[in-house]
Amino acid sequence: MKTLIIVLIVVVVVLILLALFVLPRMRARKLEQRQAQAREHVTEAQQRTVEAEAARAAANEQVAAAQRTRAEAELRAAEAEREAQQRMAEAERQQTEAQSLHERAAELDPRLQSPEAGGRTE
Repeated sequence: MKTLIIVLIVVVVVLILLALFVLPRMRARKLEQRQAQAREHVTEAQQRTVEAEAARAAANEQVAAAQRTRAEAELRAAEAEREAQQRMAEAERQQTEAQSLHERAAELDPRLQSPEAGGRTE
């Protein structure tokens, strides 16, 4: 019986010594793994931040280019509209002048009728 008690005491002492030496090492190793994983996360976060900033800058440039293109198109459209209005005004002026000339011609010689009235010019 004494041998069994001695063996049990030796086993308990060995287990206590193992716990005293092995458990802190396991905890330290686990802490190192967590720290390494945290460093990896920080590095990846920094890389993603740089990529996001680059993507944001590219998107901002694309928006600015689209705005410039739209502004240029609006300027071209406004210029074309202005030119068309000038041409219409000139056509109106010429039409009024032609009508005035027809009226004068009719006053000078009543036998002359304007082509629009269905008559013949001689």
